[in-house]
Amino acid sequence: MTNKNKAREDIIEAASRLFRLHGYHGVGLKEILKESGTAKGSLYHYFPEGKVELAIAAIEHTKEFVFKSTLVSLKGIENPVQAFQTHISHLAEEFSKDSILGMPVGTIACETYLTNEAIRLACKAAFEDWQSLYIEKLLAANYSEKQAKDLALVINAMIEGGIILCLTNKTGEPLHTIARQIPLLLKKEIE
Repeated sequence: MTNKNKAREDIIEAASRLFRLHGYHGVGLKEILKESGTAKGSLYHYFPEGKVELAIAAIEHTKEFVFKSTLVSLKGIENPVQAFQTHISHLAEEFSKDSILGMPVGTIACETYLTNEAIRLACKAAFEDWQSLYIEKLLAANYSEKQAKDLALVINAMIEGGIILCLTNKTGEPLHTIARQIPLLLKKEIE
């Protein structure tokens, strides 16, 4: 990676971390610059549209990180019940660490859905990409396309809600509880 690309990546990583921790409105460009260790000119060189453009890049960065880690988590286990339980339990374990920084894009989504369409669409794309992995796993287990799409949305909503409860309760137990309920959710109905 060249120094130019490193500076851009440092800014994006700092913004991603700070937006997850403090939300979009709770972070200023000065804090992002300080956290990234880059000059003000670099920020505007890479993100001439300012904070909104940077937020979208941060959301895309987080989306890719979560997508890759979810893909690895789900790919290693053929049985969808076991795969989702393992995936959700792994997320729950993150809450036992002191370094958890909040929801991947939920904070920004909640703050900006009415005020910034570009950021709302970036968050929507992140959720849809993550759900696509769930759909793929369920289709491979012979769920119908409609079942796979519906269940993927429910699983994603449970995870996002579980993350909020984990943050509020300062424990991963809500996600562990969700993981234990996955067998009931994925029980195939006779059509």
